[in-house]
Amino acid sequence: MSISEIQLSASFKKSTNNAVTSIILFLLTYITMLVLALGLTVLCVYGGLMLILSFPRFITIALGAGLASLGVLIMIFLLKFMFKAHKIDRSHLVEIKREDEPKLFEMIDDVVHKVDTHFPKKVYLSSEVNASVFYDSSFWSMFFPVRKNLVIGVGLANSVSTSELKAILGHEFGHFSQKTMKVGSYVYNVNQIIYNMLYDNSSYESLISRWASLSSYISIFVLLAVKIVSGIQWVLQEMYEFVNKQYMSLSREMEFHADEIAAHVTGYEPLQTALLRLDIANDSLQSVFQFYEKNHTDNLVSKNLFQNQSFVMLFKAHKEKIEILNGYPKIENEDPKFNKSKLVINDQWASHPSTKDRIDRLIATQLEAKEIDYSPANGLFSNAEKTQQFLTKKLFDQVEFKNTKKEINKLDFETLYDEYYKQYSFPEVFNGYYDNRNPAQFDIQQTTNLNQLTLDQLFKDDVIAKVYTLIHLENDVQNLMHIIEKRMKVKTFDYDGKKFSSSDASPLVISLKKEIEILSEELKQHDKLIYETFLNLEHNSSKETKLKSLYSAFLAFDKDYDSKFNIYNEMHQKLSFIELTTEIDEINSNFRSLKGHENILKNQIKELLLSPAYLEIISKDAKESFDLYLSKDWIYFGTDQYFNESLEVLFSAINHYANSMSEIYRHKKRNLLKYQAELVSEKPVSPA
Repeated sequence: MSISEIQLSASFKKSTNNAVTSIILFLLTYITMLVLALGLTVLCVYGGLMLILSFPRFITIALGAGLASLGVLIMIFLLKFMFKAHKIDRSHLVEIKREDEPKLFEMIDDVVHKVDTHFPKKVYLSSEVNASVFYDSSFWSMFFPVRKNLVIGVGLANSVSTSELKAILGHEFGHFSQKTMKVGSYVYNVNQIIYNMLYDNSSYESLISRWASLSSYISIFVLLAVKIVSGIQWVLQEMYEFVNKQYMSLSREMEFHADEIAAHVTGYEPLQTALLRLDIANDSLQSVFQFYEKNHTDNLVSKNLFQNQSFVMLFKAHKEKIEILNGYPKIENEDPKFNKSKLVINDQWASHPSTKDRIDRLIATQLEAKEIDYSPANGLFSNAEKTQQFLTKKLFDQVEFKNTKKEINKLDFETLYDEYYKQYSFPEVFNGYYDNRNPAQFDIQQTTNLNQLTLDQLFKDDVIAKVYTLIHLENDVQNLMHIIEKRMKVKTFDYDGKKFSSSDASPLVISLKKEIEILSEELKQHDKLIYETFLNLEHNSSKETKLKSLYSAFLAFDKDYDSKFNIYNEMHQKLSFIELTTEIDEINSNFRSLKGHENILKNQIKELLLSPAYLEIISKDAKESFDLYLSKDWIYFGTDQYFNESLEVLFSAINHYANSMSEIYRHKKRNLLKYQAELVSEKPVSPA
């Protein structure tokens, strides 16, 4: 079967029909509002002119101009999206041409031919673990054809085989291989139109503000126009929710359809293995970025970030005991022991299906690969290393360094990353028990010192499963609360294989909270048992007695952590008005009410700086930020404008405070677990 003969699924057709219906409904609603606005504009302009001509004096000229502008301002609001173009930021992209990369373009030619679509207008490289097709869009792009551009992430090409990259490109071009895909483009543009009128109003607000400032008489009609526009936005908000839901549904079907086209190009296996590996590939590149961010004060830079990415990907695979096949981690489906959620909600707002659903549909095509090229996709580049180094330099050129940059080589990075990993991870002897859990609060004075288990008993898989069961129970309750509070609008959901209506969410939450309470108590008692076991082990070792003090320090900090960290949340919440158009009196009032919270923040920062133990943990950048913030009382607003430099000092201090609190917490937890691991290495835990 050729790609052109692929049959659209019933769910795809249904989503397409629903999307078309949403477009028609929007058009009818919009045309109705436009006709009413046009009639209002004609009446207002006519009334304004008659008022001026009948009583030609200053006050009537102002009132007439204001009345005439009432309809005009509403028309401008309804039509402004036509003149708004959505341009994609290309600053992070590097354009390549056929003469630069002939092998890569040859592959693109082959995919374009097999998919029976058009060659992209331009081909770009990015640093990402992704591939995408984009174009600059506007209202008029719905009526005039626009050629698409292709972006290939070097982080992606660095993580997949040649056949896997070909499958991914087949997926991207698959989005445009069927004429029915045009519906998705229309729905997308309708969404952009509504979004423009709901949220992209800074220029419009500036226009009406300037017009209102000309005269108090004109401002009366401007306020009336704002009220009418608010009513229009209420209608559009309802339309946005409806249209967007249909678009998301269609988008998910488009993903399945594009996957099937990719399977026709290469067979389903290459796309399957690529989809499974993308998470670890992206996570590895992000880990590399985080490494250099953490070492920013040392001015470290890499010559090749993607070489670092490859190392980290294999490093993580080794730590997680993942098999390496053909030079890449062989990722299997999600480990069931960590997937403990029993809640299944059909997410109407997701633009992409889950990886599992995509793979299930891919396998169902039964389009097996005739041949697979396992060679690295990097081999398609004329000089992959040179390209990677160029993009690496481009990324680091965007970062400000206080001193001369220090470039580290491959071996230096690997050594430093190993140390970095140990610093920010927990000992493997605990089998991941503490990776997503902190020791519970308990009274360390009330211990028997009689309990003792083997290490295998303390951290066996059954115990680890309880940790993840608790995590998923808490997440399930949170999602069910979203249903109860109408933040997640669904009619039905499945739990533990049974179907429930949204009205059943409340009693289910009560039941799950009881389960959480029981399981939390079990794990708390287990944490206490761990403490008692290691206390006995310490007693029989040659080490000095310090386990008790480490637990005391951690539990004391843990007890106050939430309230201290909440200062960060409160400050950001109090400052959220800065992102909105706000009256001057309200701005001044908001900053006055912020003062009390600022005093609390300053006292907490002073407490951090006065503690020698904390000073060793806080970064150099954080100390400098704190010192600058505490150096004087900053003023953030004057007469009619914000003082951006002062606000930067404030937000820098707030964010560094949150990062410092998190780092201190991790440091105390690491110290405790590191010491326990040392006790194990010195003398294994004996059987009871």
